[in-house]
Amino acid sequence: MAEKSGLTIKILVLIIVLLVLVIAYVLALKPAVSGFIVKKQVGAYQQGQADTLNSIWVQIQQTGAAQIPLGDNSVLVLQGQIFQTQAAQAQ
Repeated sequence: MAEKSGLTIKILVLIIVLLVLVIAYVLALKPAVSGFIVKKQVGAYQQGQADTLNSIWVQIQQTGAAQIPLGDNSVLVLQGQIFQTQAAQAQ
């Protein structure tokens, strides 16, 4: 009888340890990993935006124009100059 109760206690302790590990994973480890992943995704998205704008800027500087496709249409971005009037320069 003592052997059965000892085995039962060991099994219960093992189940409790497993439950504690699952709870620790759900409450601590998983949110930390998810936060890290989201930060990396946001950084990659922002880097992609910067690379796209830089590519468009370089193309405009080299050729004077850049064509950006938008579905079935496209936008043509042309190089230009900004002229200021004397009223704008006085401010």
